[in-house]
Amino acid sequence: METTASRGANRILFMNTLAFTVCFAAWMLNGVLVTFLTVNRVYDWSATEIGWLLGIPVLTGSIFRLPAGILTDKYGGKPVFTAVLILSAIPMYLLSTVDSYLGFALCSFGFGLAGVSFSVGIAYTSVWFPKGRQGLALGIFGAGNAGAALTTLFAPTLLNSFTNNSNSVEGWRTLPVVYAAILVAMAIVFYISTTNKKPASNVKRLKKQLEPLKNIRVWRFGLYYFLVFGCFVAFSQWLVPYFVNVYYLPLVTAGFLAACFSFPSGVIRALGGWMSDFFGGRKV
Repeated sequence: METTASRGANRILFMNTLAFTVCFAAWMLNGVLVTFLTVNRVYDWSATEIGWLLGIPVLTGSIFRLPAGILTDKYGGKPVFTAVLILSAIPMYLLSTVDSYLGFALCSFGFGLAGVSFSVGIAYTSVWFPKGRQGLALGIFGAGNAGAALTTLFAPTLLNSFTNNSNSVEGWRTLPVVYAAILVAMAIVFYISTTNKKPASNVKRLKKQLEPLKNIRVWRFGLYYFLVFGCFVAFSQWLVPYFVNVYYLPLVTAGFLAACFSFPSGVIRALGGWMSDFFGGRKV
């Protein structure tokens, strides 16, 4: 039984975590951007329409996580993670050109692919570490959730800069371009800096790969994750418009307060993973 991490595992973990942080930051963009556009009356969207725009990227990331995980098991994390970064960058860039609700929704659906980076990174990280160290490794990787804090912290300031403090609101279109460029740059760095590796027991038949879905424990843990992580994602997005519309706070202040929520809950994942290695995941 393997008891030590594979050579180069720490480098892979660092790159995985960095790429996941970038993806998560992109995934959460609409919470800030949509709030800015509605507050400045660039678009007159209803509360329901705003809710859909915040939820669509999350929905995409959730729907495609299973296929992305299967592809990672089959082809390895390096090509799949790189593809996720590139494919997310395309609709992110196109977001800068849209001028309708439908266009915004379609681009949001597209860059929501950044959300599948979680399942890709989990699978790719796991093959580099023995079971006794996977809790800490996956906890460190999961700290990439703090990417939500990066967006709520810095995106409002960038929007103020690009729009000359809302005096030239069309400058908002620069923000998706910047995010797209960061995704592409991350894809290049990731591809150059990582080594591909597949699970030792690489199962090629789809039917065999889907067998874990027959285990009730998988569905039970999925329900736990749906409730806990679902609440985290929801609040990471909704706190910004909530603070702006209910307490009439400036977007920058609202972003800072939202970051105060998302940053600690992301970082503490490493501690939770370390505790799981020592005490077992069930107890923790």
